[in-house]
Order: sequence, then structure tokens, then C-alpha cells
Amino acid sequence: MRDGPIDSSQNKQKKSLPGLSGEVKEDAAGRERLGATRGRSLFRAAGLVSAFTLLSRILGLARELAFAALLGAGFHADAFQVAFRIPNLVRDLFAEGALSAAFVPTYARVLHREGRDAAHRLASLLFTIVGVLLALVVVLGILLAGPLVAALAPGFAEVPGKPELTVFLTRVMLPFLPLVSFAAIAMGMLNAEERYGPPAIAPALFNVVTILVGALLWAAGLPLELVVLGWSLGTLLGGVAQFLVQVPPLWRSGWRFRPAWSPRDPGLRAIGRLMAPATVGLAAVQVNLFVSTIFASHQPGAVSWLQFAFRLLYLPIGIFGVALGTVATATLARRASAGDREGMARTLLESLRLLAFLTLPATVGLAVLGRPIVRLLYERGRFTPSDTEATAYAVALYSIGLVAYTGVKVLAPAFYVLGSPRVPLAASALAVLTNVAVILLLYDHLGYGAIALGTSLGSLLNALVLLVTFERRVGGLLGRALASGVARMAIAALVMAPAARVAADALEGRFGTQGLAAQLVTGLVPVLVGVAVYAAAALALRVPEAQRLTGALRRRS
Repeated sequence: MRDGPIDSSQNKQKKSLPGLSGEVKEDAAGRERLGATRGRSLFRAAGLVSAFTLLSRILGLARELAFAALLGAGFHADAFQVAFRIPNLVRDLFAEGALSAAFVPTYARVLHREGRDAAHRLASLLFTIVGVLLALVVVLGILLAGPLVAALAPGFAEVPGKPELTVFLTRVMLPFLPLVSFAAIAMGMLNAEERYGPPAIAPALFNVVTILVGALLWAAGLPLELVVLGWSLGTLLGGVAQFLVQVPPLWRSGWRFRPAWSPRDPGLRAIGRLMAPATVGLAAVQVNLFVSTIFASHQPGAVSWLQFAFRLLYLPIGIFGVALGTVATATLARRASAGDREGMARTLLESLRLLAFLTLPATVGLAVLGRPIVRLLYERGRFTPSDTEATAYAVALYSIGLVAYTGVKVLAPAFYVLGSPRVPLAASALAVLTNVAVILLLYDHLGYGAIALGTSLGSLLNALVLLVTFERRVGGLLGRALASGVARMAIAALVMAPAARVAADALEGRFGTQGLAAQLVTGLVPVLVGVAVYAAAALALRVPEAQRLTGALRRRS
């Protein structure tokens, strides 16, 4: 990690690649050494982000566990989920979507070419403009909350009082949008400067704050109306914490917020050029979520079941997809600045292989062990056994697209770095069309399961389009290295599946499914069995990622 100023002269850029130990010259020998060290560098950096992200995702599951116990999956839970979805739609579209995708490569380019001061000026300008624009969005959202809820969840009108509660909670939580947007900008700055720890820990602090609020609400024994209000206010407090925890490292790097308003700034215009198509592409994703919510709102509890199910996938997506995507994006931006397209392809290939190694067993594990895992995490308080069955059904269908969800986290930023944001746009649009088609065709047969299945199939198509397009434009991905490695990983995952399922069935027959002790045994032991079998099978099949991980663990012991 670099803490001091970065020399941005053109001569330096030609001689070395920032972010690697020592000076790697751009000659044949330098490229060979780069190939030998890149895998270890990516592995270590991704490991750091993964460790913090693991903590955040575990805390995120704890937050969902507290939410399920406090509110269950009924009237109040559905109202909160839709109310929070409205600022989340805008957040995903701008703050953590198009804005982040456009800001990180632009900030990294300014940082390496013009220096830290110029990059900090760009960040202050972005903070100012985003703050003003989102203040207007919040005001409009408060005024139009009623029509927004009616459009997003028309099925709520069938339940007296549900639309009114959802509108009220929406107005309470709309200020979350600027808070999380500021946090996303700060996160992008730190990641571009190769300071991965503080931005990775920020979501964990959000979860800690909301969990503490949930614990206070549980201890107070308040009625559901006050519990759901308290949880909404806790969400706002978590957003404040997520931003403020990143301010000290930015301050130490020399950044000071200085309000500025210069819409014609070259850096800002570069962000805008990247954001425009990215926003359209992400808007397609939000249309997808909009359509899904419309259908789910007609089935009481379905909005919450789908949210709880996808929350389980957040763990591998966050640990593997977001972590590797964060590290790979910064690395890809540096390679692009140096004109090293071959290096970009190698970085992307290594990222995708590592993602496949980690997410293929997670896909199989969630498909065969969804019920005991959901039971362990959620089935207490107001979350009933019938909610467990309904959520596990969605988990199994969502898991089909897990490899694709995580792969897109790495593949899409590569096109922003290449200056081709229309490719992710087209891929997202195709994914949305696929999802909507599946919902329309199968909803009468599968119910809310059609939403989960459509999301998975759309994500698979999204990842495939990005993969094939990168191969056609740059090359270096769809070769034997990827195909043979993924095939061996898939075999290891298939060997794991029956072992995990047999262990789960045997333990449920021995210990039952009621009580925390029984749920711990039946929920955790089969997972550990699956991990052990997968690791052994991957080593037997000589999967390089398994050998590298084993070697790293031995060196640490």
C-alpha cells in the first residue's frame, strides 16, 4: 500500500508499474517477473479485502437474523423491505453503481498522472455536486413517496394499512441515500490509493450499529410499529457510521473537503461520460428489481423471503466477488494506464479462476444445504418454520446464478477501464429481458420462485456476454487455462454435494431440527464436511488455486 505521493511522470509510468514491490521494467524479463508475482500480489490483496468483507458479511447476516427475529416475514417486514428498497434503488443506480464504476478508474488515472492534489480536488468537486443533487432527490422522494410505493408494490393495497406504513418508512429512510453516496466516494478514493482496509471495514460498522439498535429494541419489548420505526432510524445511524469511519484515513492522506462547483472540470466530465451508459445499464437492473417487487408484493411474505434468501448469497458475493472486483479494478486501471492489455487479460483470468474456485462449492452448498442453513440463521422469534421452507426454496433458485453474480463484479469494471461502458449496458439489458421473460412465463407455476430463477438466468447471460466480448476485444481468457481449471473445480464441487447432503440428513435424523444446539449441529457440520471434501478433491485434481491456498496456510502456521 502507498501512503505517500505517487510520482506521476510519464517516464516513471513507462519504467514501472505502481502497486508491485520494487521496480518492474517493461521489458521481456520484467513481464516474466510480473507474471510470476501478479498471482501472489492479487491473492494477498484480495485476501485482505476478503477478510474484512467476511467480517462485514457475517455481521450482515447477524443483522438479518436480528431483523427476522424482531419482525419476521410478514406485514411490518414487507413494509420495511419495500421502504428501504426505494432509496436502495437510487443508491444502487448512482452511489454504489454507476458513480463508483465511473469514479474509481477516473480518480486512479488522475492520481497517477497528475498527482494526489489534483485527485483530491476532483473528489471534493464530486462531493459538492453529489451532495446538492441528492438533497434535491431526497426532497422529491419525500413529496412523491405515496406514488412511488403504489408503483413499486401495488399488491400492498390489498392489505389495509400496509401502503401507509411503507410510505412513512420510506420518508424516514430517504436521507440514507446521500449518506451512503458519500461513503461510496470515500471508498473509491481509498481503493484507488490501494488502501483496501478502511473501505472494506466500513460496511461492517454499518452492520454493528444496526445490530446494536436491534438489540436495544429487543430488550425494550416494544410493539411492532415502534420496532420497525426504530430499525429504520438505526439504518440511518449505520449510514452515518459507514461514511465517518473512512474520513480519518482520507484526512491522513492529505485530503480536505473544499466545496467546489465546476461542471466543466475534465475529470468530472470523464466521470459523466462513463456514468451515462453505466446509468442506463444499471437502470435496466433496477427495472428488473422493480418488476420483481411488483409481482412479489401480491404474495404476502414473498418480498421478505426473497430478501432473506438473497442475503445468504451476499456472503460469497461480498467475500469473493466484491473483494476480487475491488482489487482487480484498481489493478486493471493501472494496467490500462500503462497500455498493458496483456497484463489486463492475465489479471482478469486469475481473478475469474479464483472466483470460480471459491464460488462453485458455495453454489452447490447453498443448493443442497439451503434448508438447514436458513433454519440455523433465521428460525427464531417471529420467523417460523414455514418461513424457513419458503426462504430455502428461493435460496436454491438464486444459487444457480452465484458464479455469474460474482463474475460480473470482476468483468464489468474491466470494460469501464477500457472505456467501453456500453458493453456492460447491453449485457445488463439482456439480463433484465431474460429475467422479466422468465417471471412472465413461469410466475403462475413457480410463484415468487420465478423471480429468483429469472434473476439467476439473467445473471448467467450477463456474465457470458461480458466474457465473450472481452475475449473478442482483448483475448487471453477463453483458453485452456480457464476451461480446464473450472472443469476440475466443478468436478470437485460435484463430489462434495452428496457428502454434504448425506451428512445433513444423518444429523437431522439424529439430533432433530428444533433448538439452537440441534440447528448448530445440522447447519454447520454439513458445511464443514463439504468444505473438507471439496478441498481434498481439488488438491487431488491438482487445482492450482487449492495448492496455492494450502501453501499459504502452511507458511502462516
